[in-house]
Amino acid sequence: MKKNILYILPLIMMTLTLISCDKDEIKSESVITADSYQQNEFDKWLEANYRNPYNIDFKYRYEEIESDYNYYTVPADMDCSIIMAHLVKYLCVETYNEVAGIDFTRAYFPKMFYLIGTWEYRNNGSYILGTAEGGKKILLAGINELKSHLGSADELNHYYIKTIHHEFTHILNQTRDYPTSFTQVTPNSYVNDNQFSEPYNSAYLKRGFISAYAQTEAREDFAEMMSEYVTHSAEWWDAQMAAANAKWSEDPNQTETGRALIEQKLDIVRAYMLDTWGIDMDELRDCILRRQSNVISGLVDLTDVSVD
Repeated sequence: MKKNILYILPLIMMTLTLISCDKDEIKSESVITADSYQQNEFDKWLEANYRNPYNIDFKYRYEEIESDYNYYTVPADMDCSIIMAHLVKYLCVETYNEVAGIDFTRAYFPKMFYLIGTWEYRNNGSYILGTAEGGKKILLAGINELKSHLGSADELNHYYIKTIHHEFTHILNQTRDYPTSFTQVTPNSYVNDNQFSEPYNSAYLKRGFISAYAQTEAREDFAEMMSEYVTHSAEWWDAQMAAANAKWSEDPNQTETGRALIEQKLDIVRAYMLDTWGIDMDELRDCILRRQSNVISGLVDLTDVSVD
């Protein structure tokens, strides 16, 4: 099964004390089985707000079988899980309802979210923010760090919300592929796992990429173009384009500025979203930013699990 991964290089390396286990002893069953707990108020809220209207399974209880055995993971905190469920509903699910219609959301939005408490750390110092798997499931990591980022729209986007839009873009691409013309804009500039190494980590804009991670491969580039655009303001985008308005001096074969290359990609992403899915990316961005402002301003209750 194909899995798309979004990960970043931390600014500060973290030392983790981890308990190792023998993979031979790992069992492919849930740590908490369906008959080992009673439905609580949050479960009822999830049923009313996810399962019934959208047939989405929002899993916050830890299950080994839903986790990746290649990483050390821990359960998601209950309070943080409640907040994340509200954020996904308000900033993502209902955003697509507003822009594309509820039938679109019901048909294409992932049918499972699975939360884990920590990031999935890789050997190269980066860590995974989320994954999209099989066009049906999105894993969100680092849930136990959520409260420390609630006061900043930039941090919420960086660690969580942009990840969801990024991974949802993968799901849309898996359903209806993006044009091959996208891969021809910077066909020889992808650097795979070297994207966070110098000189690529600081030169990505001039190289024609909207983020360092976009340099991994074309499908990640496409998802980064989409998710970075719709979760940031026009002013932020203009600042990135100003910084990209030059050629990368270390590549004598680059004939266009980074800005020109990024704008070519944006045109392709815009056309794909509008022609294939009927979504205007500027309308989507306006909706996300408005709702995001409401969250940061405290206008949205992120803890209420009462069901009318």
